[in-house]
Parts: sequence; C-alpha cells; structure tokens
Amino acid sequence: MKIAGELVTEMLEYDGGRQVTVYVPPDPPQAIVFAGDGQLISQWGGYLEVANVPPTMIVGAYRTSNVDEMVRIHEYSPPFDHQRFAAHERFFVEEVRRWVRSRFSVAFPAKRTAVCGVSASGELSLALGLRHPDIYGTVFSASPGGGYRPPAVMPSLLPSAYLVAGTLEPFFLENATRWAAALRDAGGVVEMNERVA
Repeated sequence: MKIAGELVTEMLEYDGGRQVTVYVPPDPPQAIVFAGDGQLISQWGGYLEVANVPPTMIVGAYRTSNVDEMVRIHEYSPPFDHQRFAAHERFFVEEVRRWVRSRFSVAFPAKRTAVCGVSASGELSLALGLRHPDIYGTVFSASPGGGYRPPAVMPSLLPSAYLVAGTLEPFFLENATRWAAALRDAGGVVEMNERVA
C-alpha cells in the first residue's frame, strides 16, 4: 500500500541493538500508538490514511531477532521471566518514548496515547496498559496470547480497551473474552469484537 506519510527506522541500543520504525503521518499527529512487533504494525499507517481518522503516529518497536519464539514471549508476557520482561518494559515505556520525544517532538497525554499488539504483543499491550494507565489511555489487543491473564485484583485506574479475536481461533478468542469480562467487571470501558478469522 502506498502511503503519503513517512516511515522512519532507527536502531536503539537495547539488547545489542533493536530497531524501531515510526509511521509519521503527512499532517501533524493528533494521537500516537506504540506497538510491539513493530516491524509489522508500523506499516499500518496507510490504512489510517484511508480510514478518515485524525492523523496518528505509529511507533513500532521490533521483536527480538532471536529465532526462539520463547524469547519473544518472555519479553512480552510478565509471568514467564520477570527480569526479561522488566528490561523490555523499561525499553518500551521509557527509552522508546524518550527517543520519540527527542526525534519527533511528539508526546501526548494518556487520552491520546495507545499501546497495541497482536498475539504475544497483544499480551504486551494489555500488560503495559494495566501497569501504565497514566501513559497509555487505550489498549488495542488483537488475539492476545494466554500467558498473561487478568490479575485477581485489577488496578483502580484502567485504560480503555479494544479487543478483537477470530471465531476460527478459539484459544485466542477465549483469552480476549476473558480479558473483556475482567476489565468490564473492574469498571473498565471495553469493546470486544469477534470476527470470522
């Protein structure tokens, strides 16, 4: 898809070097979305251009280059490896946001800042949204993996959440439904969608 905006990729120092790609919309951004699996999600800017939504910057932090999928899951899901998750959390929440402020002069309040992910990075988006609702006012989580589950006690401040999963992927649909119910029960604003996918 041809885009009017620009894709900017730079290597940050985390983990021996981790790329981040930013979709910069053609007009000054009015919102920003931070995403795991950024090599995939940052490319979605073209869809925003044709969707008639306010100009939105997408900041995509790439996944680990390690071919072992468990390394990615340990970075993205808190229950597996607390230290690895915490290190990646610092990178994503602090370093990437600081770089975006410095490089693009863009920083928005939580109500105009979202975190996004699909599958394992869908877990990441939920974890970061719950842990940092003062930074990420909205969570977009598609087909979240099942390693990170709703905590027994939810935080008092919750981000708004948009969850989606496919009817042809019962494992992911069950996880998304579980999260939607838990967030609603805690008083959160939730939109849950099932799609034939």
